[in-house]
Amino acid sequence: MASKIELRSASVGSMDNNVYVLVDNDTGDSILVDAPTEPETISRLTEGTNVRYILLTHGDGDHIQALKAMQRQLGAPVGIHEADSYRLPDRVDFFIHEGDVFQFGSSSVSALHTPGHTPGSICLVGDGFVISGDTLFPGGPGETRRPGGDFPAIIANVRDKLFTLPDDTKVYPGHGKSTTIGAERPHLQEWMERGH
Repeated sequence: MASKIELRSASVGSMDNNVYVLVDNDTGDSILVDAPTEPETISRLTEGTNVRYILLTHGDGDHIQALKAMQRQLGAPVGIHEADSYRLPDRVDFFIHEGDVFQFGSSSVSALHTPGHTPGSICLVGDGFVISGDTLFPGGPGETRRPGGDFPAIIANVRDKLFTLPDDTKVYPGHGKSTTIGAERPHLQEWMERGH
């Protein structure tokens, strides 16, 4: 059965950040994932939908620059994992935990806590897709040579949480083009040997 979720996306800003809006086709309810920059572009993606949540994959500055503007405009509650919440300029409405399910209309996504790029990194899993933030890209895991980065943790989370998803699961990363779990899984060993 085809997914009832429409995925809208745009690449914004100088760091090629992806912003995603998940729309339940039955009701028009939606979720905004990350608020990097260019609030006008993000606003266009949400047009005609009722944004139920703003969910942040992690707290890096390049993923949250438009957050205040989008909060003001949409009035939707904002969630992030507690371990990254200190990086936001304002208090959030709720913390995202492993296994949390976010309902929008008759659709839903669930959260995986995937620390490594940052301590509070999360991924969002829906029907046939995962929004991976900066945890997994085409060609490997996100950068870990940074404060709070943890290479063994990101490898373990990619292996144990993301690579258990079906091969045809679409991966929508925080930057760059999409890929699939099946395209990335065979390369795990070389990533481990390559290191950071």
